Amino acid sequence: CKQEMLQKKNAVLVDGVILNGPIMDSKAGEKFVEEACKIIMEEVVQKADDVTEKVCEWQAPETLKQILDLEMRDTGECHQKILQLCRDVIKYSVKTNHPRFFNQLYAGIDYYSLVARFITEALNPSVYTYEVSPVFLLVEEAVIKKMIEFIGWEEGDGIFNPGGSVSNMYAMNLARYKFCPEIKEKGLSGLPRLVLFASEECHYSMKKAASFLGIGTENVYFIKTDERGKMIPEELEKQVQRARKEGSAPFLVCATAGTTVLGAFDPLDKIADVCEKHGLWLHVDVS
Repeated sequence: CKQEMLQKKNAVLVDGVILNGPIMDSKAGEKFVEEACKIIMEEVVQKADDVTEKVCEWQAPETLKQILDLEMRDTGECHQKILQLCRDVIKYSVKTNHPRFFNQLYAGIDYYSLVARFITEALNPSVYTYEVSPVFLLVEEAVIKKMIEFIGWEEGDGIFNPGGSVSNMYAMNLARYKFCPEIKEKGLSGLPRLVLFASEECHYSMKKAASFLGIGTENVYFIKTDERGKMIPEELEKQVQRARKEGSAPFLVCATAGTTVLGAFDPLDKIADVCEKHGLWLHVDVS
């Protein structure tokens, strides 16, 4: 078989290993994609609004492991077995597009975004230069431009992140760099004790980001909130002054527009006034 593949595709064989492989049967691959898409259409898209279907075909973890057969083997599986696995994955997953799937953060199926996702996955682009991804780079610029307009800015820039936790960590890193640009070359050594402020109802990723960036979770000052879960600006002012008296270096305030539990929106204008007064970077975590 190996010799046959070498002759057919002009592959390079060194010490019994095909270097310019893997060599796939394109026709078989096309057939597999066609059959897999049919399964997705029948079992996901067409059943998206069927209230008679289950939200989830629930199984205990040990039972589900046996059903799915998740053992990693040295050789691949035949197409029919992979297609059956596709069916099982759909069957035993939570149907977030089900009419009776209720979640405070996400739900539903967007047919147009789904097709866009199919296209991007099929093309497998890396959106870092125009040369390798001309269309998607322009799309990215257009979306960022529109978001800047929504905010009310005349100019600006931005990036797309994989989620809120990473976004909060990027914001913390930017605020720290703005406060002490020399950290890029010198690191944390020789810096004063950096502290940041967030409400008691903030996302857990603020502590995680402080840990990852070497700031330390003890240097996250949590500000009291009112009965509706909003940060109290007067309490923020007190904590900033307290940090300064302790000899610490305040550099960031993280406000929240929609807390995870209560959905509270911090009073951004009043918090911004405190930040402007003390020269602090204001980050707004939009949940």
